[in-house]
Amino acid sequence: MPQSDSIDSTPPPRRSATRDLTKGAIFPTLFVFSLPILAGNVLQSLNGSVNAVWIGRFLGEAALTATANANNVMFALIGLIFGIGMAATILVAQAMGAHNLAQAKRVLGSSATFFGAASVVIAAIGYPLSRKIMQWMGTPGDALPLAEAYLQIIFLAIPLLYLFAFVSAVLRGAGDTRTPFWFLLLVVVLDTALNPLLIFGWGPIPRMEMRGSALATLFANAIGFALMLMWLRMRQHPLWIERSEIGLFRPDWTIVRALVVKGLPMGAQMVVISMAMIAMISMVNVYGVHTASAYGAALQLWTYVQMPAMAIGAACSSMAAQNVGARLWDRVEGTARAGVLCNIAMTGTLIAVIVLADRFMMGWFLPVGSEAIETARHLNHIAIGSFLFFGVSFVLSGVVRSTGAVVPPLIILVVAMWGIRVPVAHFLQPIWGVDAIWWSFPISAFCSMAATMAYYRWGHWRSARMLPGAAPQPVN
Repeated sequence: MPQSDSIDSTPPPRRSATRDLTKGAIFPTLFVFSLPILAGNVLQSLNGSVNAVWIGRFLGEAALTATANANNVMFALIGLIFGIGMAATILVAQAMGAHNLAQAKRVLGSSATFFGAASVVIAAIGYPLSRKIMQWMGTPGDALPLAEAYLQIIFLAIPLLYLFAFVSAVLRGAGDTRTPFWFLLLVVVLDTALNPLLIFGWGPIPRMEMRGSALATLFANAIGFALMLMWLRMRQHPLWIERSEIGLFRPDWTIVRALVVKGLPMGAQMVVISMAMIAMISMVNVYGVHTASAYGAALQLWTYVQMPAMAIGAACSSMAAQNVGARLWDRVEGTARAGVLCNIAMTGTLIAVIVLADRFMMGWFLPVGSEAIETARHLNHIAIGSFLFFGVSFVLSGVVRSTGAVVPPLIILVVAMWGIRVPVAHFLQPIWGVDAIWWSFPISAFCSMAATMAYYRWGHWRSARMLPGAAPQPVN
């Protein structure tokens, strides 16, 4: 046979970065899909810890206090748009599952315009009010000028932070978790490297101290975001909007309305959790520094314990949404089962490791020989199991939200936090003492899990819609 007949000279098509989550074995697909999200969460936490070391050890307690207060504002602002980003993720995932790339691009274009405009408005309002915001938060006087300087630059970085988070969320909805992870890794490496350089100065670079730390965050996100856009364009990513499609950035008000109406309840969940944690730590503080430091040490470990559930929940939401778009309800149910099992395996393993080695691990955050270590171990043994229940709730809520049913999970969370956790911790202290606070965690988490499982089983979430006018979903 002639060579020309045996060799196909047509170049192979470039492999798409997106992933069709409506095909393949569910459990391994979900596990692999969630790993970059989990790794990204860990990276962000480690980045914050490393930067805190530079500031706290070399600029002093006032600088660390300033950073902590300013970062609370930054996290609140990110939480403000968290839900809207999740709504965009679900809309894109549903469109990709239905193999409707044009609709996915319409969602991307309208959402990008909305996010960009909102971020610029927030930055313009927040920059001149930075000092007032820090005063409203009761920032100590010696830390106030440092916090103001830091927060002003963070407000300038808000558009970059918002848009980087938004594009990452949309890519996850399209089934691509690897691209956001690699560019987040780049941002973290740049931020970590630039912090000491800009804080202390070197060569022609002046010493900028607090402003230098904030500028490191701004520069790292600017470089990471620009390179991610360049990569998407060079790779001809399916969601990349070409010049000929520039009209897609004109807001579709039906999509914008869905982002707000569906996104705000999801964002409100972060507010509910944050306010409940403030209430809890206020009760703990009454028992003095010994107990508060023990609780603080446990919180450091709990930050990492909850990461698998959060990663799996986010992955389940994208995966379920694609299958909702494809009307594959068996796979939606399978995603929920696989997510719960994956959470139990990963979170359960972490809990077991921490319980077995908690004396050693608590020593990372408390002085050697401190009595608070035993207090931290005691409260940890009571409360840490709650994250297994939390994980089940988070996973099932992610699946439920994939159709557009966003209000019931919020109601369940409000009841669990403010109807059970805070009242149990407060009203049972005369009977159980400080242990009432620790027991409020597993009690409320178990009730939340039970309510979420009941709504998943008998609720009408399968009939919910993200966009008005979309085809109604069948009820199983």
